[in-house]
Amino acid sequence: MDKEAILGILVWIVFGLLAGVVAKMLMPGKDPGGFIVTIILGIVGAVVGGFIGRALGIGAVTGFNFLSFALAVLGAVILLFAYRTIKK
Repeated sequence: MDKEAILGILVWIVFGLLAGVVAKMLMPGKDPGGFIVTIILGIVGAVVGGFIGRALGIGAVTGFNFLSFALAVLGAVILLFAYRTIKK
C-alpha cells in the first residue's frame, strides 16, 4: 500500500470521528448504541460521503479541507438517519 492510500484511509478515519460528533450535534436524540456507535457511523459515513461526492462529481474525502469535511458529515448524517430508522 502506498503512502497516498494510507493517508486517504487515515483522513477518512479522522474526518469520520469528527463527522460522527457533528452529526450527533445536528441530529440530537437518544440513539441505540450511544456515543461509540455514533462515532463508528461517522467513520463509515465519511467513506459513504466520499463515494457520494465522487458519484456526483463534486469531489471526495481526499484531504483536510472544507469540502472533504462537509462530505464526511453528510455521509454520517445519512447513516445516522438510516440507523435510527432501522432500529425503531
